[in-house]
Amino acid sequence: MVRRRMMARARLLMLVLLGHLANAVEVPLDLAQPPTITHQSPKDYIIDPRESIVIHCDAKGKPHPSFSWTRNGSHFDVEQHANVHMKSHSGTLVVDISRERAEHYEGVYQCTARNKHGTAVSNNIVVRQPRSPLWSKEKIKPIVIQEGVSLKLPCRPPAGFPPPIVFWMDNNFQRLPQSNRVSQSLNGDLYFSNVLREDSRNDYICYARFPHTQTIQQKQPITVKVLDQEPVDERRPTFLIPAVPSSSKMVLRGHVLEMECIAEGLPTPDISWAKVSGELPATRTSFLHYHKTLRVVNVSEADAGEYRCTARNRHGTAHRTVHVTIKAAPYWINGAPRNLVLAPGENGVVTCRASGTPKPSIRWAMNGIPIDNSPKDPSRNVEDDSIIFSDVQMGSSAVYQCNISNEYGYLLANAFVNVLSEPPRVLTPANKVYQVIKNHPALMDCASFGSPVPQITWFKDSRFGTLDAETHNVHDNGTLEIHVAQSRNSGKYTCVAQNSLGIYENHVHLEVKEATRILKQPEYRVIQRGRSVAFECKVKHDPSLVPTMTWLKDHGELPDDERFIVDSDSLTITDVTEGDAGVYTCIMNTTLDHDSASAELTVVERPEPPTDLELTDQKKRSVQLTWIPGDEHNSPIQKFVIQFEDTLHHHRGHWHNLTEVSGSKTTAHLKLSPYVHYTFRVLAVNSMGVSQPSLPSKVFKTDAAAPDENPADVHGFGTEHDNLVISWKPLSGLQANGPGLHYRVMWRQKMMDSEWTAVTVANNSKFVVSGTPTFVPYEIKVQAVNDYGAAPDPPVAHGYSGEDLPVSAPDSVQAYVLNSTLAEVHWVPVPPKLIRGYLKGYHVYYWRERSLHKNNPHHTEKQILTLNGNHSHAKLPGLHPFSLYSFNVRVYNGKGEGPPSATQQFETPEGVPGAPSSLTVTNTNVDSLSLDWKPPHERNGVLTGYTLKYQPVNSSNELGPEEELALAANETSVTLLNLKYSTRYKFYLNAKTHKGVGPAVTQEALTIMDEAPTASPFGSVNSSVGEDGVLISWEYWGPEKSISLEYIVDNSEDQVWQKEPVNASHSFVLRGLKEGVSYRVRLAAKGLAEQEPHRSKELVVTVPAVASRQVDIATQGWFIGLMCAIALLILILLIICFIQRNKGGKYPVKEKEDAHTDPEFQPMKDEDCTFGEYSDNEDHKPLKGSRTPSSGTVKRDDSDDSLVDYGEGGDGQFNEDGSFIGQYSGKSASRDAVEGPESSEAPSPINAMNSLLPAF
Repeated sequence: MVRRRMMARARLLMLVLLGHLANAVEVPLDLAQPPTITHQSPKDYIIDPRESIVIHCDAKGKPHPSFSWTRNGSHFDVEQHANVHMKSHSGTLVVDISRERAEHYEGVYQCTARNKHGTAVSNNIVVRQPRSPLWSKEKIKPIVIQEGVSLKLPCRPPAGFPPPIVFWMDNNFQRLPQSNRVSQSLNGDLYFSNVLREDSRNDYICYARFPHTQTIQQKQPITVKVLDQEPVDERRPTFLIPAVPSSSKMVLRGHVLEMECIAEGLPTPDISWAKVSGELPATRTSFLHYHKTLRVVNVSEADAGEYRCTARNRHGTAHRTVHVTIKAAPYWINGAPRNLVLAPGENGVVTCRASGTPKPSIRWAMNGIPIDNSPKDPSRNVEDDSIIFSDVQMGSSAVYQCNISNEYGYLLANAFVNVLSEPPRVLTPANKVYQVIKNHPALMDCASFGSPVPQITWFKDSRFGTLDAETHNVHDNGTLEIHVAQSRNSGKYTCVAQNSLGIYENHVHLEVKEATRILKQPEYRVIQRGRSVAFECKVKHDPSLVPTMTWLKDHGELPDDERFIVDSDSLTITDVTEGDAGVYTCIMNTTLDHDSASAELTVVERPEPPTDLELTDQKKRSVQLTWIPGDEHNSPIQKFVIQFEDTLHHHRGHWHNLTEVSGSKTTAHLKLSPYVHYTFRVLAVNSMGVSQPSLPSKVFKTDAAAPDENPADVHGFGTEHDNLVISWKPLSGLQANGPGLHYRVMWRQKMMDSEWTAVTVANNSKFVVSGTPTFVPYEIKVQAVNDYGAAPDPPVAHGYSGEDLPVSAPDSVQAYVLNSTLAEVHWVPVPPKLIRGYLKGYHVYYWRERSLHKNNPHHTEKQILTLNGNHSHAKLPGLHPFSLYSFNVRVYNGKGEGPPSATQQFETPEGVPGAPSSLTVTNTNVDSLSLDWKPPHERNGVLTGYTLKYQPVNSSNELGPEEELALAANETSVTLLNLKYSTRYKFYLNAKTHKGVGPAVTQEALTIMDEAPTASPFGSVNSSVGEDGVLISWEYWGPEKSISLEYIVDNSEDQVWQKEPVNASHSFVLRGLKEGVSYRVRLAAKGLAEQEPHRSKELVVTVPAVASRQVDIATQGWFIGLMCAIALLILILLIICFIQRNKGGKYPVKEKEDAHTDPEFQPMKDEDCTFGEYSDNEDHKPLKGSRTPSSGTVKRDDSDDSLVDYGEGGDGQFNEDGSFIGQYSGKSASRDAVEGPESSEAPSPINAMNSLLPAF
């Protein structure tokens, strides 16, 4: 038997290796195939009483399958039930329970889908109605218990289906607070590890909620009364749950393991958990109900073992052990069996491999009928969990069911075997374009179908483009994978499917795109409320992809608020509020990829003021202040500042800082002073600033008392030589400790055993003692006293009475000369008694009487050397050599100087002389020159001679060999012979004494040229004339740095050349030259003062004349003046005519109108210069009597200058503000021709002038 089984296994293995093993095959729906169930309801279906019952069963197949149902194992005839119907093209049952009770349709349902190729069946679907039974009525007695004892309040909810959710609330439907002391167990009971007096209440109510029926059941309230007695003694923990030291628990694989340990004790025990046989799975473990419940999700066989919970308080520990076993309902090992498509003559296997605890059993069926009762098929062989098919033929298609079960559940699966003979086809759409991001894997599908299964081959660009096996991989389902796509992988790909019945090609395209990357990410920001903040998010993406920028706040959409401004690469939030705080994420999406980055925004602000100030622990000189901190606005409170207001000594609103405490504290112990009416307030400080002050506390008054302290800064000093001023810093109102504050001032001479003299001083901070000896030490005390007593005995301060001028000079004054510029003075200090004050120091007065040289004058300017403190010697620096000095010494105190010591003298020795006071060069010749000098101003001794050194200097400023001459002291000039011609020399002259050589005076000179002229350092000189002047340019290679450009008018009698300094430049623009004038131009390089400058050749420059411009007569002053005079004369004439008319009497309008047929025209009378009356029929009509020349025009000749050009016309208009607009021009010829001779104008001065002026 064993051998036969082993042979069968070997045969099965061979068939698997050599036969056709198919993966999950999707057969195109246009091909014949057995049914496949695509959707079914879960195994447990709970009826919702508010809706119809819907039991799903959908399937596919070719031809489309028909459906039938069984209920509790018997055929369920849908047509026999009026409230039941089956959906069209589906097996889904719909039961209307609105007209019938739902429990009538409870049961086990199974769906069958069949066509001519086979039959598929669904799981057994158990349909049940939820139930929520009422709580059994019971009378619950009140529970009376002593404080500290443990307590259990039972819930015992009604057993409904599904089980209810249990919770405890009070009469106000508020959840009862739970803690590590009070918690709910898994079965709903409420446990107290120990009761407290505040646990007393009469509304402990257990509720049971049944979610599927939407009902809540309420238990009768439980009353608990904790006795007002001393609590029971503290004790070590003991367990309430589990009741026994060791217990066991079974849980199914994949379910949730929950274990609880509830302990009682006083104080309340803490619970901890551990796995005895290993570690707790960290990712699947959690602790609930204040660590009393251990929860492990998705348990597996590895979670079996012993678990220990420990209860611990300060009196001891207790343990409980739970042994956990894991059982398992059947579960697939490698997934459910797969459909099998075979070609005639092929082999295959359908495997149904599962596991469970205990081990499940397997039953096979074909088309819903147990396989043992099915027709025999020689190509089929059942071997335990597999069915082996060999050399199948057409007509062997069927659906096979495997049912795997144990006591904890079952698995039911359908798998069809479809025998087909089909040429290959590719199901992937032709010319499909795949887009992938660079450096990512690329997958191109070649979903195919055929029977036999076609072989898939891939090519790139053409049938001859083979693919690299290292970078490309073809999967079993035909998908081509490129492990790391690069730009070169873009292109056309061909997939070829081939089997024994044919071949099929399909083309797809691959495009490799650049990745989307955020180059600049938003940064963490801390911003104050009310300000603006911006997050940047700069992105790089493939240009062919359309990007979409999205901003999220806390993983959700941005608020719909106009303060949020989204730009292409930034998010700006204006007027930030606290609600804007959070994590902001920018997401750049394309059709292929995305990138995101996040940054947090923290909104900070000054903290809110503290609240609820309370004064406790009130004592005579202290009080406890507590408060509740305000909102810190995301910036931790660093400290609290406590201030007080003293309404007894100050006006309201005068606050003082009392103390500061850490920001983590909410209590401060305040030390107080007597006799103060305190009001306190608290301010919070964080990094953004100080909060508003809290509301003031209640007033706290302290009792009066004697002063605790005496005045500080007690001093004694004199302002006169016979007084002592005692001063101190007065006590403040807080330091006074009571009313009637005054001071007891005491003093006595030091070193004398005398009594203290005391006076009382009020409202003052000093007292003057008169008639004291000069500068005598005193002991001083100032004591604070009020109506309640005196402060402790004050410490003794020391001071002196007033100073007076010193009465003695330093003695034994001597001087010691150290060198020619330094001497040291010594003296014996003045005794302290003779100083008569605080010794400030000594003054050394010294002055130079004269130089020891016979020619030097006397010097009387005094110098003062100040020495602070007590000294007996000093050094006098900066003295002149070879001089006679006088000096004396004086002591000084705070009052002033004492008498001087006897004046002493000392002489300084010789030193080196100063530089000669001048050095000049004279009589310069070709090979000789003379030098003259004057002796030094500061000889510093007897001159013994001079030293003269000189050396030539070449054009590169390099020095040649040095010559030296010794000269007598009485010489003041020398002539140097045999010098080189036209050579620059540098001279150094020093004076000497017996002490050495002094500093030199230098000078340079140039011997004159020889008869042969030297070459000019200037090269070519050029000129060019431009718009802004004449540009002169030149070449120069000489050593001189002082160069100037000289110019003069050619043939000018004035021979003074104008000069422009140009220095090191090689060009210069001469401006301001006269047009049409010629100038002579040259350059000059100046060397030494006595040397003739080097000059370039002269250049003649002619400035061209500018063509004269035609003068416009209208701009000439004489013409404008003439016109003004003529206009003025005409205006005067017109005024005279108006005056004459007014004097001429009345002229009836009627008569004048009758005398003329044209009412619009009345000529002006030449005799009296009067004007005709005017008609007011139209406002725009001109005055009667105005006239123009007979031709109607103003004649104008060819001149460009006439009054017409100045715009003095007749069509003038006025703006609303009265300003004149329009042209001041006479009437044009065209207009006058139209109007004819009857056209008239107003008799304005302008018009009159136009008619009277002759043409120019």
